[in-house]
Amino acid sequence: MKSDPKDCIYCQNNDALHNIMIEVAQLGVSRLFLFKEQTYHGRCLVAYKDHVNDLNELSDEERNAFMADVVHVTRAMQKAFNPEKINYGAYSDKLSHLHFHLVPKYVNGPDYGGTFQMNPGKVHLTELGYQKIIDAIKANL
Repeated sequence: MKSDPKDCIYCQNNDALHNIMIEVAQLGVSRLFLFKEQTYHGRCLVAYKDHVNDLNELSDEERNAFMADVVHVTRAMQKAFNPEKINYGAYSDKLSHLHFHLVPKYVNGPDYGGTFQMNPGKVHLTELGYQKIIDAIKANL
């Protein structure tokens, strides 16, 4: 499914986006967001700066730059939170804007050894709680 930028929460930068995520930083060719739902401590999302439906639509140079942003963020997450593993999810069935979910997984934590849940709806933080996570990520970017 190819989506129209007029219907895309990333392109519109609207309340639908800001109700579920907090923008953390502008990267080389993408934007970094922190999920407000924090069942997976430190869960982020990296969205490509332009409305692209799929990774295969990028040139090799654009793809490499996007993946460099993804790796840059996961390295910062690793330093900030020391998860056992970071899961990557690139699902675009309902919203075709190139983005990667970056989900830290911890031994004995939620869904360790399995697939992360898209929106478990269990853990929401205070503004200070979100800010501490954002500060930890930014300190390592």
